[in-house]
Amino acid sequence: MSGGYQSFESLNIWQESMNLCKEGYTLLGRCIDFSLRDQIQRCAVSIPSNISEGFELHTNKAFIRHLFIAKGSCRELRTQLLIAIHQQYIEAGKGHILIDKAKKILSMIYQFIKALKLQIRKA
Repeated sequence: MSGGYQSFESLNIWQESMNLCKEGYTLLGRCIDFSLRDQIQRCAVSIPSNISEGFELHTNKAFIRHLFIAKGSCRELRTQLLIAIHQQYIEAGKGHILIDKAKKILSMIYQFIKALKLQIRKA
């Protein structure tokens, strides 16, 4: 895998997804629906986890596969956050801030996938 990245921690998409994960944990710390809270936390953890796992496999194809999994987790997180907002477990404004961050991460992942696919075609 090329691109000049030394570690997954140097990837902006990983850093942003870690921040989203941290903020999600903080926002849901007092949520009484333990099942929903657990699901949201698992989705949030899955995003940076799949980015780091894919990076460490050292091939663009494997990385792309894991980025697609991260995208799926990001979309799932958005849905779970909407449920938490509708159930009034979290304040709508704060929930939508996290949803917007998830949308930004989705876009970043999509752009990264495009760049990796371009590298594969050029190889």
